[in-house]
Amino acid sequence: MIIDDQHYDVIIIGSGAGGGTLAGSLAGKGHKVLLLERGGQMALADQNVADVDLFRKDRYHPAERWFGPDGDPFAPQTIYGLGGNTKIWGAVLERLREKDFGAVHLQDGISPSWELSYDDYSPYYDRAEALFQVHGKGGVDPTEPKRSQEFAKPPKPLESFLEPLREALQRNGSNPYDLPLSWSDSQEDPSGDAEIYGVAPAVRDAAVQLRTNAKVTRLHVNPAGTEVKAVEADLQGQTWLFSADLVVLAAGSVNTAAILLRSTNDTHPRGLSNGSDQVGRNLMKLQLTSILQLASVPNSGRYARSFGVNDYYWGDKNVSFPLGHIQSCGGVLQDALFAESPPVLSLVSKLMPNFGLEELASRSVAWWAMTEVLPDPHNKVFLQGDQLRINYIANNREAHDRLVYRWIDTLKAVEADPLTHVVRTAPTHPRGEAPISVMGYVCGTCRMGSNPATSVVDLQGKSHEIQNLYLADASVFPSCPSIGPGLTVIANALRLSDHLEQIL
Repeated sequence: MIIDDQHYDVIIIGSGAGGGTLAGSLAGKGHKVLLLERGGQMALADQNVADVDLFRKDRYHPAERWFGPDGDPFAPQTIYGLGGNTKIWGAVLERLREKDFGAVHLQDGISPSWELSYDDYSPYYDRAEALFQVHGKGGVDPTEPKRSQEFAKPPKPLESFLEPLREALQRNGSNPYDLPLSWSDSQEDPSGDAEIYGVAPAVRDAAVQLRTNAKVTRLHVNPAGTEVKAVEADLQGQTWLFSADLVVLAAGSVNTAAILLRSTNDTHPRGLSNGSDQVGRNLMKLQLTSILQLASVPNSGRYARSFGVNDYYWGDKNVSFPLGHIQSCGGVLQDALFAESPPVLSLVSKLMPNFGLEELASRSVAWWAMTEVLPDPHNKVFLQGDQLRINYIANNREAHDRLVYRWIDTLKAVEADPLTHVVRTAPTHPRGEAPISVMGYVCGTCRMGSNPATSVVDLQGKSHEIQNLYLADASVFPSCPSIGPGLTVIANALRLSDHLEQIL
């Protein structure tokens, strides 16, 4: 075992949307910060892939297996590397709506309140959008929350065939809007991510140390069990111990919970910060269904996600409960999540020659239907020996099915529109649910709240039981709104940074 001879002000575990943003925010202020990342730097060739190769390889799967509710192993789609899962996200950064922070009545039950309001997050949303260079336009989406300032950057130009598709949707009663996208100025790495806007600025400060290929295995506490005294990590087969005044876990909803559960000791026999027995519980995984539409004019199959529709976010003319969010996929050859998800293409894509996949992509328009789920203590991350296990059964499924069929009805209306020439009528719209392996939108497992009996951390993200331990990823989310978690994770990290500044 090697004991690092430096003592840090803050150790941050994970360099994704939460950890990378926090590291960048703390940099340049005189603090000694250690950022531990399980992976290394992703090769540029693996970033922003826009090719048939996206369907050919398990490009975005680490060499490990998790175990699902049926006991079978699966390879998760997740990134261990600088920037974490932001390296393969769609770069869509949406604000939660005001009502998302309160108790929301879903078809299957009540989604809990955050005990915080939109006003608590609004200034951090402003900062997050500026930091990640979010391109967008306000005042178009009827569900958009109030803003104190406009986006710093205008929307990215659409692919030529998408503009008439937007007009067709508008003619048929929909309200499409430009998705707010994080976008960099780099031609080689255009999609904004946490490495570009968090890690890279952080490591320019000599007081910030970065250790890659550092897999944190457990946290060690003092004899009283009240403070983390050391972070144990495996660095290329050697065990290291690192120490700091404050420790921040930002390893993602699954691995943050797993690290806490592995950190058992005499004072915390069920794992750290788990006196409530809530660590790992209430795993929420956004319901995602991909829907394919036939294009009548060819497209490149290589473009970013473009626009969204929230006409059914809070319900529709038939129901008063929320249904969810509609989002255009990126080009079929560029959307890593789409390449993973549709069962209708999984076998075809493996058998089809490259030119066939190119042709399929050029004649397809893909959409995502996204619906909130409820926290359920039986949906959880847990350990069985060395195995990381996921017990998960989706809920609120009827609302999601309603959203899918509402959108298919909308697509049919657009296709029947005599003024629409960019898509064509088809006998069916192939669709498929994202499998359990897609972990990019998971949240929960270490929920925040004011009651230590029902939560893991307080409303600042500090452990109820460990004085110097904080969490800074989507694991703290009390609910799983349909709009996606990315921007809120970034805003929450900036909010935590302000809090840590007060106590450092």
